[in-house]
Amino acid sequence: MSSADPTDVVSPKGALSKSPRSKTRLGNAPAAAIPDDADVQAEKPQPRPEERKTDPKNPEADQAEEPGSKGIVGAFRKHPIAMIVCFGLIAIGVIAGIVWYLHARHYESTDDAFIDSRPVLVSPEVSGSIISVNVTDNQIVKKGDLLATIDTRNYKAALEQANGLIAQNEATAKNIDAQITAQKATIEQASQQVTEAQAALKFSTDENNRYQDLVQKGAGTLQRAQQASSDLKSKQAALDAATAAKLVAERQIDVLNAQKIGATAQLEQAKAQRDRAVADLQRTELRASVDGRVAKLTAAVGALAAPGQSIMVIVPLDVWVTANFKESQLAKMRVGQPVDIEVDAFSRTFPGHVDSVQAGSGTAFSLLPAENATGNYVKVVQRVPVKITFDQRPDVELGLGMSVVPTVTVRP
Repeated sequence: MSSADPTDVVSPKGALSKSPRSKTRLGNAPAAAIPDDADVQAEKPQPRPEERKTDPKNPEADQAEEPGSKGIVGAFRKHPIAMIVCFGLIAIGVIAGIVWYLHARHYESTDDAFIDSRPVLVSPEVSGSIISVNVTDNQIVKKGDLLATIDTRNYKAALEQANGLIAQNEATAKNIDAQITAQKATIEQASQQVTEAQAALKFSTDENNRYQDLVQKGAGTLQRAQQASSDLKSKQAALDAATAAKLVAERQIDVLNAQKIGATAQLEQAKAQRDRAVADLQRTELRASVDGRVAKLTAAVGALAAPGQSIMVIVPLDVWVTANFKESQLAKMRVGQPVDIEVDAFSRTFPGHVDSVQAGSGTAFSLLPAENATGNYVKVVQRVPVKITFDQRPDVELGLGMSVVPTVTVRP
């Protein structure tokens, strides 16, 4: 193409303009003679770097093309204040994290904790109809306060019957004592009879010896000798009878003593029945065994109370915290360490201390403890209950199961 061809003119923007005449010429020219876009661009005159001008509508486009204008340095050049603030916040966060770690390593905390106690189930020991209920729901009671009363008529009758048996057995025992005393007198009388019979026998023996001697010498009669011999046998029989009577009287003492033992046993049995009747009569009055608050009250006037049936629960005022710490948190935990107890219900913190650590994890004492020796073993971090007591009884009413967050100071 000739430089003098008027159809090709360079525009101020560097674009190649073509007249309709040139288009006609290009349209009639062969395909190989048509220049491509790369050749057209190569023919465009490029401005020199020193002649490049800044576009007033987009000044940042030219600045972005400058070397070193990208990355942190470019960001500092564009927004120095914002970058300083960002770096300052990052530094503050790092410092705060270090400080928090240095502070937090002195404490162990858990949200798996709750208020715990040993509630007392109030259940009657005797059966009967409830005739009065002296408390209401959530009422605070003191130890010994009357809670409810069961009908006492049957138990008063049982007490009177036991007293009657005691009186009867006491009379029987006294009668036997009197018989023993009389029998001792009988024995004494029998002893005197034996002594008398022995004396009579001795006299008869001497008489018989004399008359038998006289008969042999011819000085006495045979009849008198026979009478003396017969009298001797009679006196011997009288002595034997008196001895036997004494023995019978002595044996009767043993019988009376055995009867006395039986009467004494019956008397003790009657006294035991009386004691039981007294205890049953006292059990008709249900009283509080600890200081606490009434909960789960089911007793009602006219209802039938059965032994072992719970009619209310007394929640003691003395409570503590059962905190289930992970086993990895117990390395530096010791009995007596101070604890800050935060109660969720009141958003307050109460002082306390570690009282004891259970000798085993919670699953070890569950209904179905884990059997790690069976099946595939999967290690699970166990939790161990820790008992935490309050240094002083809180001035708020804490109920069983309330959520708390204890924080134990494991390093001073």
